Amino acid sequence: MLPNAKLSTPSINAHPSSHSPWFLGLELATDQLRACVIDENLELVGVESVDFDTELGEYSTTGGIFTTPGEAYTTPVEMWIKGLDAILLKLHRNYDVARIKAIGGSAQHALVWWKSTPLPSLSSLDPHLALHTHFPSPSFSLPNTPTAQDTSAHTHALAIEVSLGGPDAMASRVGTCAQASLVAAQLLRVREAWPQEVWGRTGRIQVASAFLSSLICGKWVPMAEAEACATGLWVHGANGQQGYWDERVLDIVGGSREEGRRVRGWLGEVDVSGGGRKVGTVSRYLVERFGFDPEAIVTPFTSDYLASYLSCILSNDHSTGATAVLQFGPMDMFLTPAAHYTPSRMYSLYPHPAQDPTEKRRYIAVLTSRNADVPRALVRDMYTKSWSAFDRLVAIVPPGGSIGLDDKLFSFWHLQADSYPYSHVKGIFRFESGVKVSEFRDLRANPRCLIESQVLAFRIRWMAIVANGVQGITTTANGEGGTASSVAPNPFASLGLSFNPYTSAPLPRRIICTGAAANFPSVANLVGDVFDAAIYVPASQVDSAQMVGNAHRNAPAKGYFSRASIGGAMIGRWVWGREQNGPSSASNSGRGSPSWGSSSVSSLTSSPVISSPVTSSLTGAFEDEMRRLHARRWTMSGGVWARTNVNPPVTSVNPSATSSPVPPVMVIGGMPANQVGIATGATPTPTPSTPTVTSGLSFSQRGLSVFEEKEYDINQRGMYSNSMSSMATMSSINSMSSMGSMSTNVTTPDMSLFNSGSGATTPGSVKDANNPSSGSLGTQPASANVPSASTLTPVFALPLPSPSLNPHSGLTPTSTTSYEDDLHLAQLGLAKVAEPDTDAFMTYAAIVGEYARLDGVVVRGT
Repeated sequence: MLPNAKLSTPSINAHPSSHSPWFLGLELATDQLRACVIDENLELVGVESVDFDTELGEYSTTGGIFTTPGEAYTTPVEMWIKGLDAILLKLHRNYDVARIKAIGGSAQHALVWWKSTPLPSLSSLDPHLALHTHFPSPSFSLPNTPTAQDTSAHTHALAIEVSLGGPDAMASRVGTCAQASLVAAQLLRVREAWPQEVWGRTGRIQVASAFLSSLICGKWVPMAEAEACATGLWVHGANGQQGYWDERVLDIVGGSREEGRRVRGWLGEVDVSGGGRKVGTVSRYLVERFGFDPEAIVTPFTSDYLASYLSCILSNDHSTGATAVLQFGPMDMFLTPAAHYTPSRMYSLYPHPAQDPTEKRRYIAVLTSRNADVPRALVRDMYTKSWSAFDRLVAIVPPGGSIGLDDKLFSFWHLQADSYPYSHVKGIFRFESGVKVSEFRDLRANPRCLIESQVLAFRIRWMAIVANGVQGITTTANGEGGTASSVAPNPFASLGLSFNPYTSAPLPRRIICTGAAANFPSVANLVGDVFDAAIYVPASQVDSAQMVGNAHRNAPAKGYFSRASIGGAMIGRWVWGREQNGPSSASNSGRGSPSWGSSSVSSLTSSPVISSPVTSSLTGAFEDEMRRLHARRWTMSGGVWARTNVNPPVTSVNPSATSSPVPPVMVIGGMPANQVGIATGATPTPTPSTPTVTSGLSFSQRGLSVFEEKEYDINQRGMYSNSMSSMATMSSINSMSSMGSMSTNVTTPDMSLFNSGSGATTPGSVKDANNPSSGSLGTQPASANVPSASTLTPVFALPLPSPSLNPHSGLTPTSTTSYEDDLHLAQLGLAKVAEPDTDAFMTYAAIVGEYARLDGVVVRGT
């Protein structure tokens, strides 16, 4: 098919008979452009994707980005447009796109810099020409735009923070403290560090989600308020007030009042409607070129991490305990519903991106950590030979790295400067028995200590969310739930804590984990132990992880949808229902709905159904409607899990040369609930057991391919032609300024390359565990004593037990509340993979105080 030719009518080879509406979700990720099509019952219809590296190889990106010195990570905007061309063509060829009635979507956090020169009208594009021919690279004043992983603007973010009076003042003013990915920081960096012509020829800037939405709509679409709150330029209008662009920050960014007003014009207006209405209909271009329905609506697009959060359908009711989403990725994120707008330097608050203006305002509280996938990958390369060995070490090493109570091990990996309180912290720090050391005596403790540090940090910072009352509750000195006015004196202050670490009452009861790290059983269990919470993973991710070679990847396997893409499709379904029935009756959209005001539980063998816990008033909230639709689908299917992929059933074959056929992979999607459980015949995901390096660790967005291994035998060249996209050159480690962009030329990096003056230490020049006075390990690799393993067995779904078990079954009956919890989440496509362990929780509770103390030492540099 020629790119510059009007497309013919597609030959539909699937779904020919039904004419029920479909809904399309798009996700502009760092490494791919993804599409997901669902029907009105939220059942999966189709999945498509365009991989930037392989399908648009002319741009020579790695993981969809360019890596340059100075922690700069950029991506070509023209590549996005070509990707949109390609994915629309795939949809046109494989599906009847005329049945798509609504399009929702999301995108990575990035900016598009349009030139001020006249551009083709978005509403009058020639359908005979490919989209990218209308908007070639010269259309943009900054053809390669920084991505969310770019930290080159960190110092500029700190400069803005200082100008506003510090992190507290900045957070209270614009809802966030200094972060390198803030739009305000990126703007300031372009003005100060880039050639003046870039700034001078700019006429408009758009966040990536609004850019993608504009191309679909054929008109300029403003950014949503949730994304405006992430710019560092927007003052949120809480308590019924109208939000606005902050003139003080605009003046700082522009360098003068005049330039500040110019930046205000670039940004345009902000959609403060809440996301519950359409922003337009599909463009004439899409109708005439690809065959879309001219009446198909386009709904507000949002950030990919917020769309992924929405796909998990969290309840705002904390009466049964809080629920949180932990998104593992290049930047780990911990998200939870919030009822009040109380900004703080410790977390970020964003308006819920799918709510009706008539609803009480709802928010999402977000904790972030930039030091996420890259430290995990680096530890993997330094101390183990494969991800399977990494997983085994995390599993078998005791909590705190030691069996003893007084000789616990702690590590803090700050390879990139982060937001407060780590804005000036860089390095790798280890402590053994409370004393700073260059390396642990037992190297095998490093993987577990890293994961513990990352998870414990979220637990401590979670208490700031609770203490500020943004959830509507807070914690007393004894750790019990209460109101903000019931806070008593804190008896744990002597431990350096503002909360009781020995109670889990203020912590989330359920944590939904996404991203490649959640596929590791050891990591899932550790998260549950630290929080004393049940751990759930989307069934689509559990199934995708069973596919050969995919357990260590953030990107879904071929034929599986991403969380952000289905989240966008869900928003499309919700807004379409409201448009069809009117906002007041949106919750009644859909035909043949049962009564959802009551709850019924039946045995697993007779189609278990738990209705959505929505009151009979039917508010029309996004989560209420999605739960209702999921419950209806569950009922109509007789208690069968929703489809997780569009692939035909296959029998996996062991990839080794001497393999023999093995049992088929046991998946969740499409299976009756009583048949889902431990998959004894599942095929483990092979990972190499020979010394290797990782050359494809891409700095992609959440849900993308960060744990992507391209393994090379170390004897091939000694040096590798493919460099890790998350790490540029090993020499950059010397200054610690590009730790997020290193490229390892050997499996175990040379520790002498690290900056010894920073107080940070790294493996390499380490003492022999049996001879502390010895020098470096010499030729012995750091991974020499790890367990040998060649396969990584990912997480699997735990079975759903009946609350009324056979007394002779030998199993412990499950409480009705827990059973209803699990079954209700199963309806939403969330599989439990780990149970809470109170004993393990108490073990971690005993070391929280010491962790917090040492974290303070790292922050203070003393």
